[in-house]
Amino acid sequence: MKIIVIPVTPYQQNCSLIICEETKIAAIVDPGGDPLRILNIVEKQGVKVDKIILTHGHLDHVGGTQAVAGKLNVPVIGPEKEDLFWLEQLEAQSRRFGLPTTESFSPNRWLTEGEVLEVGKIKLKVLRIPGHTPGHIALYDKQSKQVIVGDILFNGGIGRFDFPRGNRSLLVSGIKEKLLTLPPETTVYPGHGPTTTIGKEKASNPFLRL
Repeated sequence: MKIIVIPVTPYQQNCSLIICEETKIAAIVDPGGDPLRILNIVEKQGVKVDKIILTHGHLDHVGGTQAVAGKLNVPVIGPEKEDLFWLEQLEAQSRRFGLPTTESFSPNRWLTEGEVLEVGKIKLKVLRIPGHTPGHIALYDKQSKQVIVGDILFNGGIGRFDFPRGNRSLLVSGIKEKLLTLPPETTVYPGHGPTTTIGKEKASNPFLRL
């Protein structure tokens, strides 16, 4: 699985372009804004995007979704249905953060714990890890040992849990039970900032001390 990280908006949110190099089928994860930039990179890669996947419903991760989905004519999948209230509040989120108005929307379908999404020949396992938001999911590719985690886990940090329906205990337990049990060499792609590995975070992340 090839992943191209595309930082977008002033929040430098990491949109990810997932590419199956064998089939040239791709998916876009969390197109948070700057849709023209995302579309230009897709075109330069010469791939066919067949879906957009959302890890959670915060504005900085979904702000460009409708523009990109409309241009590519692809379905929007995820997050888990407990994040519906965030997607319903997108216009209010836009006003709160002084960003261009993003209209509320619902995905074509929600994701559930344990299901498998196919991108070409890539198989992405859905891991639901609430705490940053109640319906937050991660995407794990066992074959390439890569995991896209949105705002669950960062290089040396964890996601905020002071938003509505945030929960520190659920977030930390979910990370420990579903992420830190992955192979230590697994590359972690966070929603902001640089990549890391499971082994590094397990050994030194101060928020995950046992």
